Amino acid sequence: MQNVKIIDHPLVQHKISLMRDINTGSKEFRELASETATLMCYEATRDLPLKTVEIQTPISIAKSRVISGKKLAFVPVLRAGLAMTDGLIKLLPAAKVGHVGIFRDPDTSKAVEYYCKLPCDIAEREVIITDIMLATGGTAVKTIDMLLEAGVKEIKLMCIIASPEGIDTVNKAHPDVEIYCGSVDDGLNEKNYIVPGLGDAGDRIFGTK
Repeated sequence: MQNVKIIDHPLVQHKISLMRDINTGSKEFRELASETATLMCYEATRDLPLKTVEIQTPISIAKSRVISGKKLAFVPVLRAGLAMTDGLIKLLPAAKVGHVGIFRDPDTSKAVEYYCKLPCDIAEREVIITDIMLATGGTAVKTIDMLLEAGVKEIKLMCIIASPEGIDTVNKAHPDVEIYCGSVDDGLNEKNYIVPGLGDAGDRIFGTK
């Protein structure tokens, strides 16, 4: 699969297993989503550029490295992507956050936009889109399209669970966008839910079912 990085760290895999469990309640599910996002963020930001600076320590001058280059922004897809945001901000508190609202039409399975609020300097930032599930890929492609229209040039997609169909859809539409995920599951069922998946992530986060 093109441009897909599966994060197989034991802690990530353990937390995903707990998220899959039907007996995991909303509170724990939200916490697990945030914690998993924090762990995944290490890999998604591995290629951030560094520069060398001189820092005065209590002992002497140290030549140390700090993050350089473009600043970051996180763009969660409502609703489920919100659960990942806190975990990312813990690592990169200076990053800005935009929000994109897209739902999948139950009859056509097409992505329909209903909300978009992005930082005013989004075009100057590297953006990581967050969504717990990458199912059909329609929502991810629509979000990427919206960011490109806003002038963003560097985009990554971070999801916890993906389907082969969703990955293929994103790769065909945007082959230059890297996808970071914790698991690639078997595929989609007749209702376009990921199998085995973890159910409707939004409902499990907010307890709406």
